[in-house]
Amino acid sequence: MMIESKNKKELMREIKDEVLNLTESPLYEYRKQNNYFPVIGEGNHNAKIMFIGEAPGLNEAKTGRPFCGSAGKILDELLENVGIKREDVYIGNILKDRPQQNRDPLPAEIEIYGPFLNRQINIIQPKIIATLGRYSMDYIMRKFELETEFLPIGQMHGKVFDAKTEYGDIKIVILYHPAVAIYNNKTKDTLKEDFLILKDFI
Repeated sequence: MMIESKNKKELMREIKDEVLNLTESPLYEYRKQNNYFPVIGEGNHNAKIMFIGEAPGLNEAKTGRPFCGSAGKILDELLENVGIKREDVYIGNILKDRPQQNRDPLPAEIEIYGPFLNRQINIIQPKIIATLGRYSMDYIMRKFELETEFLPIGQMHGKVFDAKTEYGDIKIVILYHPAVAIYNNKTKDTLKEDFLILKDFI
């Protein structure tokens, strides 16, 4: 079922309002104490490609924008490398609030924020979901009942899987999180290579 652009905008606004007032989240107080913003997501609501990370970092929580820090710069570079404009894709995270000290998301937090991401996927209706990092890979593979394909991300990155959604067939592309390339240039080369897969879908 197609959703009109103006309706998509409205549905996304509803998600933002709900997350802003998500007092049952264990991260809500932390956000308020630090004057952080929730990071809902950003990009084209009609995007063909949707990137999903795990959680906002400090820069993201301060600005309300996903992937705007060091990892974001690498993501921009990777997109540019394959001729994809950032404004043409949609970028979000499983968690919409920053966990303390950039720690990994907890299962209870994923449970609270996951349904918002599920709604975003159904609103945007991407043809390709690109997971960034192992938490995102884990969440999306489970969501689309692909658990039998599970391997560590070191063996999964660069692979493409077929999945079915309410609105049709999609591809899931498993990628490393751009943050891994901050400390290891060799990983950046791997990321560049893996991102070339997306060229086939443009």
